[in-house]
Amino acid sequence: QVQLVESGGGSVQTGGSLTLSCAASGYTVSNYYMAWFRQAPGKEREGVAYIFMGNDITWYTDSAKGRFTISRDKDKNTAYLQMNSLTSDDTAMYYCAVGTHWPTMVAGTGGYWGQGTQVTVSS
Repeated sequence: QVQLVESGGGSVQTGGSLTLSCAASGYTVSNYYMAWFRQAPGKEREGVAYIFMGNDITWYTDSAKGRFTISRDKDKNTAYLQMNSLTSDDTAMYYCAVGTHWPTMVAGTGGYWGQGTQVTVSS
């Protein structure tokens, strides 16, 4: 079965940095998205970034551009999210997801999801 192992969450002060890791196993397709989503209390779930494992195409939500960097190790099926210049607006539960169709992942109807890792940014 598909398993996503996330690590790297925690608490950090405003302006600090964190790097999240997501290692996927048991996923048999060759080309797929590895993505990070987040959800804060009272907020809709939001796609943060993805990297397509077939061609390394990346995407970021506007608030992450210039601050976050997604990367991958294709052989290890592992994605990383380096987050810099963190603010309180970045506080959320962050979820790793894998899937073959980005629109269904955004809709929450497709893909596989990790358990989430909490990121808390405080002043």
